[in-house]
Amino acid sequence: MSLHIPTLLIVAVFVFCLMGLLTVHAWSRGREPTLGYLGIMLLLASLGTGLIVVRGVGVDFVALILGNVVLLLSAAMNWTAMRAFVQRKPSLPGIFAGCGVWLLMCLLPQFYASLSARVTLYSLLAASYGVLSALELWRNRATLEVAYAPALVLTLLHTAFYSIRALTDPGLPMKNAQASGGEGVPFFSFMLFESMLYAIGIAYVTLAMVKERAELRFKAAAFSDALTGAGNRRAFMLKGEKLLADCNRHQRSAALLLCDLDHFKRVNDSFGHPMGDQVLIAFSQVTRATLRSGDVFARIGGEEFACLLVDSDAAGAFEVAERIRRGFAELDLLTPGFLSVSIGIVTTTAAGHDLSHLLSQADQALYQAKAHGRNRVQVMTKMPTQVVTHSTGHTNAS
Repeated sequence: MSLHIPTLLIVAVFVFCLMGLLTVHAWSRGREPTLGYLGIMLLLASLGTGLIVVRGVGVDFVALILGNVVLLLSAAMNWTAMRAFVQRKPSLPGIFAGCGVWLLMCLLPQFYASLSARVTLYSLLAASYGVLSALELWRNRATLEVAYAPALVLTLLHTAFYSIRALTDPGLPMKNAQASGGEGVPFFSFMLFESMLYAIGIAYVTLAMVKERAELRFKAAAFSDALTGAGNRRAFMLKGEKLLADCNRHQRSAALLLCDLDHFKRVNDSFGHPMGDQVLIAFSQVTRATLRSGDVFARIGGEEFACLLVDSDAAGAFEVAERIRRGFAELDLLTPGFLSVSIGIVTTTAAGHDLSHLLSQADQALYQAKAHGRNRVQVMTKMPTQVVTHSTGHTNAS
């Protein structure tokens, strides 16, 4: 099959331009930096490829110098897009390093006159940006939480192609480009196809990664309390039921702590709602610092929080609750005596592994804690009507 290189170049220009415009449009909808840099990469690739088209019509200097500078900047934007995706800032020295090396080498007459030398240097610089792009994804793979493998594979294949080209391709003179069967035409044709496929592929998989991460963030927001950063009631019910089912299956005990901040309305009335918000945040921080990584913690109401402790009996849960109560009471946010919490405890040994029933029993224990003066921890026994009261020292008047 005969391949007409100028036609392929024009097709490549339009493919890069179309993909660039679509990516920029996607960026404009959400202002995701990754898509912005990727769109610039594709538009620069379109411009750089367009400048190659003008070779052989009296402006070779523009194509050789400016065209390759633009293409190297395009490769640098690919790297920058990956840096932005992994939450790293652009590196201006790195972006301009490739084209800077190219311009310096073009000042040497021997280099400028050698087509093979120019092809080798350009390919090595493009491959270097490919390696940097792949490294950004690989080094941050543990924190990405998205399917990064397609982007990594595409980038590595693209990098491998330019690495091979640096070692094997002597370049394509313009007189051969006009001939359908000239020397170097098959390899140059394959390079154009590879570049177009990479542009389409990297745009698609990057958009997919950005979309997946946005969905994960929306999902996380749907399961967390915006003020305190703790889980919300929905998250607590889902995670709690899963944890209790696992405990029941493996015959492990668990304990539920139901916490209610004492006289919270008084805090809001006396110091204002902003201070009330700070109190809620402070309690959440104290509790999270006390719990283990496998425990479930959430804000399930206005000033009501719940903790589900795995592998915990009544004595262990009481000790944890006491640390939370003391830690919160000792905060210096307000006047001593203003901050206190009442905590009701129930264990799976006493009430079974049904989360709704555990919450009901813990609520009864919490009610008893409030009735007996607040600022205390109480544990529900096996009999629902009985409560074991553990006095904690300081109490507030009801």
